[in-house]
Amino acid sequence: MSTGRPRATSRDVIAEAACELFLEQGFEGTTVADITRRAGVSRSSFFNYFTSKSDVLWAGLDERVAALATRLAADEGADASASVAASLASLGDDFAPDSLALAVVNAAAMGLDDELEREGGLRRSRIAATVAARLEAAGSDPITAEVAGAAHAGAVLAAIGAWARAGAGRAPLGEFLGVALAAATPTLPRAATR
Repeated sequence: MSTGRPRATSRDVIAEAACELFLEQGFEGTTVADITRRAGVSRSSFFNYFTSKSDVLWAGLDERVAALATRLAADEGADASASVAASLASLGDDFAPDSLALAVVNAAAMGLDDELEREGGLRRSRIAATVAARLEAAGSDPITAEVAGAAHAGAVLAAIGAWARAGAGRAPLGEFLGVALAAATPTLPRAATR
């Protein structure tokens, strides 16, 4: 039995190769063929793990968002807000620094500013729709549910960005999610009565 670092999966090797190339050549200057050549895998191997070169950056979060959608769709508990909060907080459980964290920190060097903005918007939209659907299913009016979904989705992406810029891995993502999710659900002052 060998000790030391565990063998990397093809997925990990592809992601590492992609990030190296994004740093060297920029995102736009890197092709899937470049990535597969650097990783030493076939084109079909690449597409077994990722649907595009952009997905290399987002795969870890996408898996968690899919699990969030499944969990919230199956949840029929009475307190939808508590369920949403707990489910969103769990997105940070064991979230290790990955390609997305590297991309956030090195966006300018990788030529990823526009890509991160565009793809981040898609993830925000998915999270927002998932949260809004759960809240509406529990009886929230559509406007409240949609606004809450948008606020919580923004909090998740803001937390990931802050975590990456603070040195992903120095502190758990959960700490950043806690702060961001609290900001998404502030206690509003009561309106003064006459």
